[in-house]
Amino acid sequence: MNDHSAPLVGRRDVLNDLRGSLDAIVSGEFRLLALVGEPGAGKTRLLAELERLAGERGCLTLWGRAAEFEQVMPFSALVDALDGHLEETRHDYLGPAARSADDQDRPDHPGQGRNPSRRAGDDRDAQLLASVFPALGATAEPADDVSALARYRLYRAVAQLLARIARPSGLVLVLDDVHWADDATVEFLDHVSRHSPKAPLMVVVAYRPKQAPPRLALGGARVTIGPLSEEEAGELLGPNVSRSRKKALYDASEGYPFYLQALARIEAGDLPGSKTDALALELRDLSGDALLVAQGAAVAADEFEAGLAAVAAKVPLSTALDALDELVDRDLVRPGAGGRFRFRHPLVRQAAYESAKAGWRLSAHRRIAERLAEVDAPAPLRAVHVERSAAFGDRDAVDVLVTAARQVSTTAPATSAHWLQAALELLPDTTDRLDLLLELARNQTVSGRLTEARNTAYEVLRLLPRDDYARRAQAARFCALVERLLDRPGEGRAVLVSELREIPEPRLPAALPMRLRLVAESLMRGDHRAAQAVLDFMPDDGDDPGLRLAIAMLRPMTAYAGHRVEEALRHIAAAQALADATPEIHQLAWMDTVAWMCWSEIWLGQHRPALARFERAIAAVKATGQTFILTNMLAGLARLNGVLGRIPEGQIAAEESAEIALLLNSGYARVVAMAQQSLLAGAAGDDEDAIRLGHEAATSGVSVSEWPGAQARFAYATALANSGRIDEEAIAAVEEDFAGDRLEEFSMLAFCETMACAHAARNEPKESAAWAERAATMVRPELELTDGLARLARAHATIGLEAEELALTAAEILTKAGHRLDAGRALLRAGVACVDGGRKRAALPHLEAAHEIFTACGARGMAAAAVREQRRAGKRVAAARATGAHGLTGRELEIARLVAEGCSNQQIAARLHISVRTVETHLTRAFEKLGVTSRGGMTAALGQLG
Repeated sequence: MNDHSAPLVGRRDVLNDLRGSLDAIVSGEFRLLALVGEPGAGKTRLLAELERLAGERGCLTLWGRAAEFEQVMPFSALVDALDGHLEETRHDYLGPAARSADDQDRPDHPGQGRNPSRRAGDDRDAQLLASVFPALGATAEPADDVSALARYRLYRAVAQLLARIARPSGLVLVLDDVHWADDATVEFLDHVSRHSPKAPLMVVVAYRPKQAPPRLALGGARVTIGPLSEEEAGELLGPNVSRSRKKALYDASEGYPFYLQALARIEAGDLPGSKTDALALELRDLSGDALLVAQGAAVAADEFEAGLAAVAAKVPLSTALDALDELVDRDLVRPGAGGRFRFRHPLVRQAAYESAKAGWRLSAHRRIAERLAEVDAPAPLRAVHVERSAAFGDRDAVDVLVTAARQVSTTAPATSAHWLQAALELLPDTTDRLDLLLELARNQTVSGRLTEARNTAYEVLRLLPRDDYARRAQAARFCALVERLLDRPGEGRAVLVSELREIPEPRLPAALPMRLRLVAESLMRGDHRAAQAVLDFMPDDGDDPGLRLAIAMLRPMTAYAGHRVEEALRHIAAAQALADATPEIHQLAWMDTVAWMCWSEIWLGQHRPALARFERAIAAVKATGQTFILTNMLAGLARLNGVLGRIPEGQIAAEESAEIALLLNSGYARVVAMAQQSLLAGAAGDDEDAIRLGHEAATSGVSVSEWPGAQARFAYATALANSGRIDEEAIAAVEEDFAGDRLEEFSMLAFCETMACAHAARNEPKESAAWAERAATMVRPELELTDGLARLARAHATIGLEAEELALTAAEILTKAGHRLDAGRALLRAGVACVDGGRKRAALPHLEAAHEIFTACGARGMAAAAVREQRRAGKRVAAARATGAHGLTGRELEIARLVAEGCSNQQIAARLHISVRTVETHLTRAFEKLGVTSRGGMTAALGQLG
């Protein structure tokens, strides 16, 4: 589709940037590049030149573009770029099950025998990819995950697909006109800019800055394409154009090459008054049939078939084919793959579309919609034309739009919401209108349009009859959930209280969903008394088994928040028994209360039941699309995995929680996720990342006076202490949160132990002892793990045999409680105490056991500390084998090479999407491993090592 025949003048700096990026991907690196310029600036021509340059280097180029009149079509630019290639190499990208079936159908398929590393190794990823790319559609099955997590995993699967295509020779993915791209495509680009694929891959996007959505401000390099100079314009026009005409053409085109060439096609004489008038003149000179077919093609699609253009134009196919010959001769359209055609430029299509009268366009869209229905085309393809042609009250059109919306709701909820809105505009005030509005509100929530979702939910409340208490209660509960995501909890409580006042009998079942939400909101702001007061008003013996369980699941956390641990344990045992007896179908409507139950199980030491419940609940939430609950659940799972010493698993859950928060565009959800990311980064030994994440969460200004904000401040202060920094302001914030019941005892006890350790490491025994004494006051006889943490805190504050005995007892208790990482830390403390006391041989078993635990948990920093102490005890321990060349890790080597290229720390941070402080940390380690003290020394060392 890309024409290299038009001359390319000027643009030397841009071409140098393109060559540099191509050289980088040939070396195995990833690059993201944006070409930004006004319409007609020559972006597409530069992309064609990029394709030529890539071909010279042996790289594959796949090219797609978004289209103005199909902006809502999910992933349209990606499908345009990749689907043809996937059709040719389909077998390589199927999951195992589908590939096996494909082998039976096509035993001689050339994909057999190719490198299996290029094939998709997971049926779930293949299923996600099949939901987007028609070439893989034979593997499409009903998804078991309809939450926003499926979108994150889809984006990851597409990125991995691109990496497989890119290896080994390199891939340039060109996405043109992405200012018209749908939300899902923009979200994918945002994902790839933050999670750079490890592959020889270059993603190039081109767009018009004034029409681009804010999220297109991606990482990577940005190149602005401006108009040509007058001299360059003259070179483009060539020697056969007079100087005076060149001047006139330049002034009329303002130096934009597309318009310059369009104007040059006009015979000498008065030039049109505007740049766009030049395109109108090109169309005006067409024959009647050719103009009609051009208009029909413009209505049909960005890439169109002759038959569909004929249907739109209402002419015989033979006439359309003759007309297309004329259009090709005039270079208004160009032949493409598979017998299809495209307009020379989107501006030409726009001019053809706008040249038709509005009524004719409506009829043409209707004719296409009817034709697509005759051939049983997918609902999303039909919806594009149905939306533009349907009349109010057309139930068939409504059905098409709703079907299309539901088919794409998992992977493209913004498009789904768009089509639901279109359906609602056609629908009279009927009962099913309310159901569609609720569905719309959910899609708006999942797509991150929280304010729109809030408005839609309140519209449902406005339309519902005042005495429809049950449905109003559900709508009000949803409003409160959305207000929570918007970090407007006060407004959420207000709508709940307002609706409760309208219910004539406070104990009616309809009031219970709202009261449950009030309990949750009270717990969020640390008001356990208000939560208990509401719970006291709720029955334990209602008719609805789901509601009975939901009430039971909120009681443990309410009691624990009120420091009534024994009561909380009784409630949790009762809730666990009731949950085991309640079928999952009855729990689905109350999954937010399940999350509270899981968190309370963490605090109360019920780790194994919590893990099983989290995993079941997350699967149920994903299957039912309750994304607004999923961030909290994944954050809880992350915290639990950290407690159990499953750091890599915890980091995955925390990252997924953070990614969903980004997709939801919820500051509250991001704070919840980042707090857990910070804690886990610290446990893994990445102190600077832990501090960065904790600081960002703590200073975000979101949920400041509530539990999420308290968790963020706890994580930040913990990260500082773990790195040896005692920040009195951060400590005071944690103290204030605990005093205000926003921070629970479990976290506060852990913080006391952390502070005792931090002060001991700074040789501040008095301060360490004070924190240890504070920890001792928080021991709960009912929870043995609290005694383990308090003993560990005391071990930090003492020395010699007493410290060893305290630490070993703590290790035994914590091991029994399942706190594997903390047990390892206790063993490390016991070993250090032995070494400090001159009993080095006695220290070694403790230190070796600690190192084994840390290695199994993924706690790299603590494992390194255990090795250092073993050496101090006299044991010769070989250095850990690094994963990268020259003894460097992969990230250290990556940063070292960028230093050798002359990049500053700021440039490295921007390119790798990490903080400057993280770059500095990696450089410090790389300097030590290479035995150098300067950037020049590092460059020389890399050169010597090859």
